[in-house]
Amino acid sequence: MNRVKWPLLFYAILAAASIMGIGVAIAEQSLLGVFGCIAAVIVIMGLGFTTKKKMREKGQL
Repeated sequence: MNRVKWPLLFYAILAAASIMGIGVAIAEQSLLGVFGCIAAVIVIMGLGFTTKKKMREKGQL
């Protein structure tokens, strides 16, 4: 069984929470909240992909 990649799991949980935040912001009719959560998803996913690329280059994946 493979070991857990904790940084990637952390980014995945944060991205999922941000996506849930979009739903909450829509329910609350908060346009600012929707745009903030969308920006957070983009940043978190970008950091996750960057981290994954660095880990792959180091041979940790």
